[in-house]
Amino acid sequence: MSVLPDLHLHYVQACQNLNQPENPFIARVLQEADKNEEISTKGFTLKLAGNNHLVPVPRVTDDDLGVLVSVLGQAAFVTGLDLAYNLLTDAGAKTMATFLQENSPLRYLNLMFNDIGTSGAELIAGALHSNQSLVHLRMTGNKIGNQGGMFFASMLIINSTLEKLDLGDCDVGLQCLVATAIGLTQNKSLKAINLNRPLLSNQQEETTVHIARMLRTNSSLVELHLGKHEMKTFGVERLCEALYKNSSLRYLDLSCNNIICDGVKFLGELLKRNQTLEILDLNANRIEDIGAMYLSEALTTWNRSLQALSIVSNNITGKGLLSLAQAVQSNMKLSHIYIWGNKLDKSTCWAFSELIETGRLQLCCTDVVPYEVDGEVFLAELSHGLGKHRYWAPRCAAVAPGAANASLEIVAVSEY
Repeated sequence: MSVLPDLHLHYVQACQNLNQPENPFIARVLQEADKNEEISTKGFTLKLAGNNHLVPVPRVTDDDLGVLVSVLGQAAFVTGLDLAYNLLTDAGAKTMATFLQENSPLRYLNLMFNDIGTSGAELIAGALHSNQSLVHLRMTGNKIGNQGGMFFASMLIINSTLEKLDLGDCDVGLQCLVATAIGLTQNKSLKAINLNRPLLSNQQEETTVHIARMLRTNSSLVELHLGKHEMKTFGVERLCEALYKNSSLRYLDLSCNNIICDGVKFLGELLKRNQTLEILDLNANRIEDIGAMYLSEALTTWNRSLQALSIVSNNITGKGLLSLAQAVQSNMKLSHIYIWGNKLDKSTCWAFSELIETGRLQLCCTDVVPYEVDGEVFLAELSHGLGKHRYWAPRCAAVAPGAANASLEIVAVSEY
């Protein structure tokens, strides 16, 4: 029988030694962890996220983190640490960077939506030059800026352990994206990167050109998020040209861009020749019926690798949606499709209702459910998607994790 870790006792002692008041939230989480007899052998993720809607908690501060890492230094079985939505600043980043350099056992670190800036990013990125344990880092929402992003881009040339890096919503700019693309031409370990919502000052899609150039030679990247890049037809064409020669990328996120049917024409041609992509996210673009038909043609006749397609909110009417329903009917590999936010007419409702009732399309694999009123079929929305809970936790567990975040099950990049 394993010996219980007694994290709470170590925490109380550390608070006394450092003359720091206890954070009741941290204390409660550590007490609950102490009751789990398996964590000392199987590893454990300590969840201290500050965005619990049901039970408001005192958020973790820089001082709290100093005490916490002194406890974690004695707990090698804690392999994950979730500190999202707290009050950590560059001072907290310095504490964490020191911990990461001292042979930390952490494999997963979530720092999303704290108040870490450029200097904090420099410290954490610098720590990863020598750290050989961290596999997944989330910096999402910390306003590290272009210069902070440059430190992570430089880190990619040196680090050979990190597999997932999330720099979405970090206010990175053109220089950072170009440097990251260059770094990924040399990095052989990173499997997933999120570069959503950079701050770009021009409309020339220079960053997309550099990312496309990287994809021609990179053979390790499996998952790529390029949401809110203001990408248009030119950028999509450059990406598709690169992906003809890429045989590793399986998840491509182009959501919230300016892609119209002309750009989707290139994606349709790509799907005819590329047999590697498994997930394509075109959520919140404007591909319309013509774009939907380009996709359905490729999926009906040619492509047999794509498993999930999101065309949510793309101004598609019944004509385009009906063609995609027919593609699902004929392509047995295409198991997930998300259509909400388009113009669901009577023919669309009947088509998707039939797919669901015959069992061809499982309810957990789409974001609509049929219901009937006075003999007429309608579709209602389900809270399902490729990454519904990427930025927030649901208030209740009404939706199965595999339905709300289907991408995690289709393309499993790493342990976390």
